Amino acid sequence: MQELEKQFHIHCVEGDIGKYVILAGDPGRIPAIAELFDDAKQVAYNREFNVYTGYLEGVKITACSTGIGGPSTSIAVEELHNLGADTFIRTGTCGGIDLDVKSGDIVVATGAIRYEHTSVEYAPIEFPAVADLDIALALREASEEMGKKTHVGVVQCKDSFYGQHSPERMPVSYELLNKWEAWKRLGVKASEMESSTLYVVSSALKCRAGSCFHVIWNQEREKAGLDQTMSEDTSSAVKIAVEAMRKIILADKNY
Repeated sequence: MQELEKQFHIHCVEGDIGKYVILAGDPGRIPAIAELFDDAKQVAYNREFNVYTGYLEGVKITACSTGIGGPSTSIAVEELHNLGADTFIRTGTCGGIDLDVKSGDIVVATGAIRYEHTSVEYAPIEFPAVADLDIALALREASEEMGKKTHVGVVQCKDSFYGQHSPERMPVSYELLNKWEAWKRLGVKASEMESSTLYVVSSALKCRAGSCFHVIWNQEREKAGLDQTMSEDTSSAVKIAVEAMRKIILADKNY
């Protein structure tokens, strides 16, 4: 029997992957996502890519970690797509920017600022990074059904975590601080590191994508002296992503 060829990074082969995929950055978060599937099994684990596949509403579905940032996210999406995936929901964490965005809230990203470089190798910077409308609406609905305070709008994506949190010490502080002020004035909801790449790569591959985030902290609320408590329990965002994907699967069945 001829051995199936593995994808170079995710180490999956034909038949391992579902059409529908939940993405998360942390490999340790993937088993918790897979627990919400039926009959889920680990199919591969290489580098930052931990991959489980099971079933949801009788349809094959995959959970895959991407690591941190755009480069590894683009690799995961490319190789998953090579094996038949075309619908992606990212669930992760973010830091709030808008003062109304509090720790423990959920942010659904309808669009993302492309303040990273990976997506530039797919599309000119003038091309917008936008979510699939049906997925964004499904995420909002799932979040509200769970009783979560839900913010819908644009997020900022960057390559440097410490460029956000310690901009003053960077040699390009003048640019980082000025851009951050612009994001605030534009009402950007939160900052994270993957959605703009996910959205642009998905556009290039003719796929559907959306993202939702658990808000850990809001540095702007901290600066303003507003009360907040660190919130690191991502279980709600995981459940929201899976329930939103369930809605998409059912809608596709009825289409």
